[in-house]
Amino acid sequence: MQKNRIAALAAIAALFVAHTAAGEAAESQALTRTDVFDMELAVDPQISPDGRRIAYLRRSLDIMTDRPSDAIWMIDSDGSNHRPLRATTASYSSPRWSPDGERLAYVARAGRRGAELFVLWVDTGATALLSNLPEAPSALAFSPDGKQIAFQMFVAAKAPQLATPPSRPEGAEWAPPVRFIDELPYRVDGRGYLEAGHTQVFVIPAEGGRARQLTDGPYDHGGPLSWSPDGRSLVITANRIDEPMNDPLESELWLIDVDSGDMRALTDRDGLDYAPRFAPDGRSVYYLGYDDEGMSYHNVHLYELTLASGETRNRTPEFDRQIDSFALAGDRLYIAYDDLGKRKLAELGDDGRMRPLLDDIGSAGVGRPYTSGSFSAARDGSVAYTRGSATRPSELGVADRRGRARTLTGLNDDLFEDREAGTVERVTWRSSVGDYDVEGWLVKPPGFDPEKRYPLILEIHGGPFAAYGPHFSPEIQLFAARGYLVLYTNPRGSTSYGYDFANEIHQNYPGQDYDDLMSGVDAVIANGYVDEDQLFVTGGSGGGVLTAWIVGKTDRFAAAVVQKPVINWLSFALTTDGAPFFLRYWFDEPPWVDQDAYWRRSPLSLVGQVTTPTLLITGEQDFRTPMPESEQYYQALKLRGVDTGLVRVPERAHNLVSRPSHLIAKVDNILAWFERYRSDRKDQ
Repeated sequence: MQKNRIAALAAIAALFVAHTAAGEAAESQALTRTDVFDMELAVDPQISPDGRRIAYLRRSLDIMTDRPSDAIWMIDSDGSNHRPLRATTASYSSPRWSPDGERLAYVARAGRRGAELFVLWVDTGATALLSNLPEAPSALAFSPDGKQIAFQMFVAAKAPQLATPPSRPEGAEWAPPVRFIDELPYRVDGRGYLEAGHTQVFVIPAEGGRARQLTDGPYDHGGPLSWSPDGRSLVITANRIDEPMNDPLESELWLIDVDSGDMRALTDRDGLDYAPRFAPDGRSVYYLGYDDEGMSYHNVHLYELTLASGETRNRTPEFDRQIDSFALAGDRLYIAYDDLGKRKLAELGDDGRMRPLLDDIGSAGVGRPYTSGSFSAARDGSVAYTRGSATRPSELGVADRRGRARTLTGLNDDLFEDREAGTVERVTWRSSVGDYDVEGWLVKPPGFDPEKRYPLILEIHGGPFAAYGPHFSPEIQLFAARGYLVLYTNPRGSTSYGYDFANEIHQNYPGQDYDDLMSGVDAVIANGYVDEDQLFVTGGSGGGVLTAWIVGKTDRFAAAVVQKPVINWLSFALTTDGAPFFLRYWFDEPPWVDQDAYWRRSPLSLVGQVTTPTLLITGEQDFRTPMPESEQYYQALKLRGVDTGLVRVPERAHNLVSRPSHLIAKVDNILAWFERYRSDRKDQ
């Protein structure tokens, strides 16, 4: 039916254009659900060391395979010579430049062998397959002389076995063997049940040869991997304590001698130390991390470790924002950080002062408007980055050392030639509880008329330690295209507003974040164009928790959709894949010691007060907020006679939108549920 409608609209538009004056454009249409397949995004931009070229992943959403597909494209920094790496349907990842900028290493499938390591010679276009690996490599890093490439890879181990089964007769068809589990975690959302083994670090000759393993033991050794300027050492991240799940927020920097494989720890504090990078002179190592204070949220700082003395200096001690990443660009130090729902870039001076460079690093997501995005820097201080806006998906941006930026690509120009996105406006309000101004964004449908009254959707982000921002969101835009106002916001607990604001919900979630959300709805209603009888609410993960909490606290919403929630903290605590973390940081005591602490924060405790029609949506392979959370809420609402439904998404983990058709199904089911309870549609 949708295709027929699109075809009919296209035919009408063509007829209209034929009878208008030459050069007059047809009227734009709102986005449709199948437009998702026409979107493209620029991801993982990598600028060459000399700043002349940029390689990036051009992500498309294949309508035939129903999956994202990444191709490496290259473009000169002046915007010319835009071309694909190779004409193939294989999916690529991890483009990384050699120090001289003449080669590009990357990962791609090699027929039936799976993901392998390749190198492209840029000037000639010649490509070489370097590896023959049992698992996919990642965290690629050329040595300073360009002769070796370091990478990380999972190395399987023998699975633990409690009992030895008898041998099967030849040709016998027995049931699959049992799985014996004796470690945590034993399953991880998005990956499933874990195989025995750990991630190790390897080096391989850059012209091909045997990969040599540098690390071993029952520990995970991770990247990014950084070479010392003399090429003799690598600095990596690892948690090499005997029981890492007893201290989930723990990792140290380790220095590896590349020839011998000898390792020594560079840091030893209680907390995370990660993302190391050697200084150009090799005398120090920069890295990210924080002291573990036992809080639900910690600000990440940038540190510098002097190797000769072992002394560590916090380069951002008074900076009350979380640092996402950093880069060394010649004699410059750049940091990317999240502030007020946006990812920004600044140059950090030796005196701790920051000079702002960019404030439009765009989200590269295909779901909701979470703050994200990435950048890389060249020796001359120029930067390549994902550049986005509230009404367009991310494109490839470039900026010089002064922050003068421009967009190099127009990946979505063809889509938006005849599509109109809803306008996105920043709004703020004072919460009814506490001394806080809260920020949000209001999306108005195409053709918005302030004299009319519109239904309003309150959309709540997950995390809860995360942030929304003025970033393009297909989900939000599809809601607006159907005639809804959409309010999305950052209540207390959201990141990018400082340590205190985030930890307002420390061991108190859900709590006063509820009041922030209700105050936001009231602030938008005060504008005069909201139909107060048509208020709707939805959210996923942490937003699902708050949605279920809201309908237990108020009946002001006509309908609700609770996505992948925690409904009962008692049951969640010991079924989620993150049990060691949640029990240690989100609660004072385990549930067998203080059951009441878990129950009083559970939406299930309020189910007796719910009258709002409530739909639940959860992935059947969700190990973060497992399906039984949704099932017990669904059955409780049914037993109470509340209008309810349960949507089970096959194959999906906690991320409900990793396949385009699942994104469409999610939006379709949310809107279909809301349409049931729209008072202005009941007679239609």
